[in-house]
Amino acid sequence: MSLRYQPAALDRAVVDTIAQRMSLILAAFAANADTPIGEVDVFVAGERGLVVGGWDGVGWLWGLTLVDVLDGRFAGVGGGGLVCGGVVLSWGEFDVRVNRFARLLISLGVGPESRVCVALSRSVELLVAVFAVVRAGGVFVPVDVGAPVERVGFVVGVVDPVVVLSRAGDGGCLPVGVGFVDVGCVDVSGFSGGPVGVGDRLGVLLPEHAVYVMFTSGSTGRPKGGGLACGGGESVVVDAGEFPLGVGDVVLQKTPVSFDVSVWELFWPLMVGARLVVADPGGHRDPVYLVGVIERWGVSVVHFVPWDCTRFD
Repeated sequence: MSLRYQPAALDRAVVDTIAQRMSLILAAFAANADTPIGEVDVFVAGERGLVVGGWDGVGWLWGLTLVDVLDGRFAGVGGGGLVCGGVVLSWGEFDVRVNRFARLLISLGVGPESRVCVALSRSVELLVAVFAVVRAGGVFVPVDVGAPVERVGFVVGVVDPVVVLSRAGDGGCLPVGVGFVDVGCVDVSGFSGGPVGVGDRLGVLLPEHAVYVMFTSGSTGRPKGGGLACGGGESVVVDAGEFPLGVGDVVLQKTPVSFDVSVWELFWPLMVGARLVVADPGGHRDPVYLVGVIERWGVSVVHFVPWDCTRFD
């Protein structure tokens, strides 16, 4: 078998791997033409062990939910934390806010498979809301507050959320008649800031339960929603060998939360104890502003496009 390819697009190692897989598929059908395609083993030597055991020491994530992965990490990590809108919080301080808000959500009926629309601009409140929905076991559905009201109305209508989280300054994106919990005014001081355990949630959270739903742009028709299971391996596994991240790193969060790349920017720094610096509203689109943030906070990791991370060392 021979393959022709563009060296500028693919390197030899990738093409060799493709050829190996094609050979395995052809050999399987040559041996038995009735073999179901789903039963053909396309793993090359050594790969099955990686998939079963995980990559580079992160195999412990497999079979866990995102909540399992994050539980206990806030207080356990060291010099990281959150920088957002002039507010600087340790991960432990952030954890208390998240737990209180998660308990509020639970009291409102949020549990596994419960959808919560988050219509908030870039702020500490946005991050607290997203993490709290996850901590409560719910499904966060980010809403772009800069999107047309018609799109927002379509998303909210399709999702049929248990609750919509917004605030006075952002609620204008919502269609008339859509009520929301104003995160800028709600009082959560009566809720405990301690860990939210299994007994606190409204059901058992399983790896196959959804953790978020995000919608496409709709440029080719109506926006389409797609969800991701909260299984830790499927949601947040990072190939640490390819792109290591550690306690001393500072990650810039600039991707809109309505775009799935934002998921690793939000959760990965906490998992390793790095610092997360959140770009101001509008600033995430301003190169001059971003350069200033990178220099001011000593940002070491920036995500530019879906497939490219850049480290500043």
